[in-house]
Amino acid sequence: MGNKNVVYLTEEGLEELKKELDNLINVRRPENIIAIKEARALGDLSENAEYDAARNEQAQIEGRIKQIEKMLENVSIISEVSKDKVGIGNTVAIKYVEDDDEVEEYKIVGSQEANPFESRISNESPIAQALFNHKVGDVVTVESPNGSYEVEIVEIK
Repeated sequence: MGNKNVVYLTEEGLEELKKELDNLINVRRPENIIAIKEARALGDLSENAEYDAARNEQAQIEGRIKQIEKMLENVSIISEVSKDKVGIGNTVAIKYVEDDDEVEEYKIVGSQEANPFESRISNESPIAQALFNHKVGDVVTVESPNGSYEVEIVEIK
């Protein structure tokens, strides 16, 4: 997966990012500017907690705007996904070799959309890296910080 700056997103992930950017630019930034003006009006800036808080929030908002704009410049949409080999965008059902009965499903997404609570794992995670380019029936070894383990690919969607 060549270029380190590429941000892999699904269509939904791209829409979420655009909504967040729009909210930051058109809602949060103007609210923050007002908060800074109001805090400044309170007088002495050296001991003005409201002013410090508003300035910190401004730094966070501007930082996130820059971060999102950079991501959008380098976005690669996950669209056509092959069902014969594991790749980004696939949902993969795997069985842990040591634990015959346990089958788990993961959707492999870009790191921005990864959410373990929704079984959405990053394409950069050890398990996704181990599964890439393998087929149903393959047994692969996953190298994790807690040691390695084997999984069998049960299904690719």
